[in-house]
Amino acid sequence: MFKKILIANRGEIAVRVIRACRELGIKTVAVYSTADNAALHTLIADESVCIGPPASKDSYLNMKALISACEITGAEAIHPGYGFLSENAAFVRLCEKCGIKWIGPPADAIEAMGDKANAKETMKKAGVPVVPGSDGAVKTVEEAEKIADEIGYPILIKASSGGGGRGIRPVHKKEELKDQIQAAKTEAKAFFGDDAVYIEKFVENPRHVEIQLLADEHGNVIHLGERDCSCQRRNQKLIEETPCPSGSMTEELRARMGAAAIKGAKACNYTNAGTVEFLLDKHGGFYFMEMNTRIQVEHPVTEMATGVDLIKAQIKVAAGETLESMEIRQEAVKFNGHAIECRINAEDPKNNFRPSPGKISALHVPGGFGVRLDTAIFQGYEIPPNYDSMVAKVIVRGKDRAEAIQKMRVALSEFLIEGVVCNIDFQLELLREEEFTSGDYDIGFLGRRNEKK
Repeated sequence: MFKKILIANRGEIAVRVIRACRELGIKTVAVYSTADNAALHTLIADESVCIGPPASKDSYLNMKALISACEITGAEAIHPGYGFLSENAAFVRLCEKCGIKWIGPPADAIEAMGDKANAKETMKKAGVPVVPGSDGAVKTVEEAEKIADEIGYPILIKASSGGGGRGIRPVHKKEELKDQIQAAKTEAKAFFGDDAVYIEKFVENPRHVEIQLLADEHGNVIHLGERDCSCQRRNQKLIEETPCPSGSMTEELRARMGAAAIKGAKACNYTNAGTVEFLLDKHGGFYFMEMNTRIQVEHPVTEMATGVDLIKAQIKVAAGETLESMEIRQEAVKFNGHAIECRINAEDPKNNFRPSPGKISALHVPGGFGVRLDTAIFQGYEIPPNYDSMVAKVIVRGKDRAEAIQKMRVALSEFLIEGVVCNIDFQLELLREEEFTSGDYDIGFLGRRNEKK
């Protein structure tokens, strides 16, 4: 087992990893930008190293600074969390070159799944259902028009190197195609440095369902069930739950989706924690969307429902342990009740969700049986304007979905953050919407809600 791990991240995920390391008796190194010099992760880690100014490109994305921080502290491994360099194959190879263990999948797997067009082809060869579309990136508008005519409108134009809902454009008729391709390519270039795009059939009103995987370095891969992430705003997840609401998931469908996800992982020699995301239609058909080669923001709902600590498992896998030695076996995975997560963002829903950085003047957090809060904020903390607006995740578990929803309503109603504007009331409104409480919702839920208003 490692003696010291560097966490190449910030905020709640850095705190989450530090706590897991503490429980395993591992020393931790926090890194921080000058904007984060008083952040919680820097205060609770055993050591802290400043790696640059506030801009991410000069700090949390600064590979040389992170490697140097490992060298001066003697950290043997890096946990990347999510975002930043967590899916950067070049950084994984740099870590390997410097003798630093990467707590995540190998670089080849990250590359194979990072290019969305290549990932789709890999999954197709592995026998995983995929959405009909182009074989790789489209080079010209004429080629795009031909493919669109073959598969039929509506279609989606998607960035090959995309993620997080960026670089996606729906096209409902041929006349829109040229302009939407250009818009998608421009956004893809700006966010990912790659303007390649591909085309796939637009599956109307599907659910967004993902399968959590764990794979050790000895060829063993299991799944830990699904998460329903259909409650989204502009392709950004807001509420996640497991299992899927009754009616959209059966034991037989879960087994088929889990088996398909495992096939995909084995096809790219995947190790560590990962997530395969699917579109699930109303007829029980599912289609590969993408694979996230890292821990997910919403991993706590799986932990609450299964009792498996995914962060500890990541660390143990990277240290060479088998899933069997951790007593994590497919047949032993059980789901206990229903878990829901709400993402709390420092943003103003009444002003087009404008970010709301600033100082937290008062704070009261929820608690109670079956309530978990993952956060790095505290009273007096200054939320910097330089990073993502998510400041907390509230996770609850109830004996069933109805109890979990009620428990989340109670938890959010107790959650008080003053000094900045947050989306807590907005989340409470969603939890009271009939479409959500019935469980009969899909990724178009919020769009339809906004149209009504």
